[in-house]
Amino acid sequence: MNYETLMKNDPGQLVKKLVSEISSKKAVDVRFEFMDNEQWAVVSIYMDEEDNELALRLHSGGNYELYVGYYDDEDELQEISGTLTAEQTKEIPKGLHRVMVKVAADEQGLRVPGNIFSA
Repeated sequence: MNYETLMKNDPGQLVKKLVSEISSKKAVDVRFEFMDNEQWAVVSIYMDEEDNELALRLHSGGNYELYVGYYDDEDELQEISGTLTAEQTKEIPKGLHRVMVKVAADEQGLRVPGNIFSA
């Protein structure tokens, strides 16, 4: 299944993949980023063997966005994203949610142990 299909039909599977990956890491960086008037907290993983990025962003207003950056068959960077529904955000562990809210509110990134993100 490709990323466009997953993003459209089953973004929860991508959220589970992200959470699984970060939960197994010794330390995870939750960053604060901004562009123009937009700002968000973000946690991401890089899948080196595929040269892809999978990220979860928490925007102001409590909206979660799932982002995938990958290279297609012509080696062109493709970026897709979608806002998660309230039902889909229930897949996000409470520990991850709390850290992302804190990062967004404090406008400062944090490095935390990955095991706090276990569901």
